[in-house]
Amino acid sequence: MRIRPPLADALVAAAIAGLALMLAQEAPAQGWPALDGAGYALVAALHLPLVRRTRHPVAVCLFVDAVWTAYVTAGYWPVVSSFGPMLALYTVASTRGTRTTGGCAALMAAVWLYAGLLHADANMVSVAGQALVFPAVLWRFGWLSRRSAELARRLRAEQEERARREVAAERGRIARELHDVVAHHMAVISVQSSLAWYVLDSDTETARTALGTINGTSGEAMEELRRILALLRADDADAAPSAPMPGLDRLDDMVNRVRAGGAEVDLRITGMPRPLAPGVGLCLYRVTQEALTNVLKHAPGARTTVEVTFGSGEVRVEITDDGGGTIPANLPAGSGHGLIGMRERAKLYGGTIRIGPRREGGFAVSLTLPTAARATGQGDDTAR
Repeated sequence: MRIRPPLADALVAAAIAGLALMLAQEAPAQGWPALDGAGYALVAALHLPLVRRTRHPVAVCLFVDAVWTAYVTAGYWPVVSSFGPMLALYTVASTRGTRTTGGCAALMAAVWLYAGLLHADANMVSVAGQALVFPAVLWRFGWLSRRSAELARRLRAEQEERARREVAAERGRIARELHDVVAHHMAVISVQSSLAWYVLDSDTETARTALGTINGTSGEAMEELRRILALLRADDADAAPSAPMPGLDRLDDMVNRVRAGGAEVDLRITGMPRPLAPGVGLCLYRVTQEALTNVLKHAPGARTTVEVTFGSGEVRVEITDDGGGTIPANLPAGSGHGLIGMRERAKLYGGTIRIGPRREGGFAVSLTLPTAARATGQGDDTAR
């Protein structure tokens, strides 16, 4: 159960006042007069303002020192009411700057010396030492408390900022995944549905094939969306998706799906194929997927080549088209998120990517990744 600050201040003030009243019972044994009505009134007046010490620390400190001065002047034992001024000074030191704290510390030391001067039998060397040491110690502890509070606030701010950055990065990752899944499959479905509608009456077999492609493509899209949602709903970082992430082993399926959409696509794999880290395989798959989606959207009918090359310590995928085909007049303008997603993926796994038109016509996307790449957030992000 957490105690609210006002209640905590009230409890501390009550405890300090109770300690003062208990100590007052020892005053006659120490050669000081016992408390009378005026003495009790001064003790109450000194400790009551401590309830507001965290809200008005300087005002409370000045008022308490003034009442303490009156208490000492009346001839009562100074030690009885010394804890209140100490607490007030500590509060100032823990919430205010050096100049304000120094002034309050000097005032407490002055009252302490004044109390010693009023008592003829007082050892002034001891009184002077106490007048210097007690305020200094309280000042130091208050400064440490203020410093700790500042560091805690700074740490909370840094943690909140880091959390905001992580949330933004996670949103970007989710957006890329959803874009890659939805854009590619919807492009295939759009092409096939247009084809089925066009030949529905004249070529039933072609229409049936197109509808079958739509059915398979939509099923695969749902499967990938379920995998992404399963990751988002996982309770802990160790939870694994129910289906493996797509990689190079699923390039054939993707190429066949794009071929069904009307594009001529050749898939070539050169070099010695070898297993890749899941993140590297996913990066290659998604970049290839986005490039083929752009072919379907912007150059339907173009002849496209997907070439995967395994080299020494790296793997490269290059997607090129000859620029053939025609761009539909009703094609919606792209947002550019796909190209941004390609570059971000390449950068995440320390790879290089080149995106742009070819001199001989058409368009090319070339991605090179180290086979042992790890998600470091570093790497070349070149686009030419």
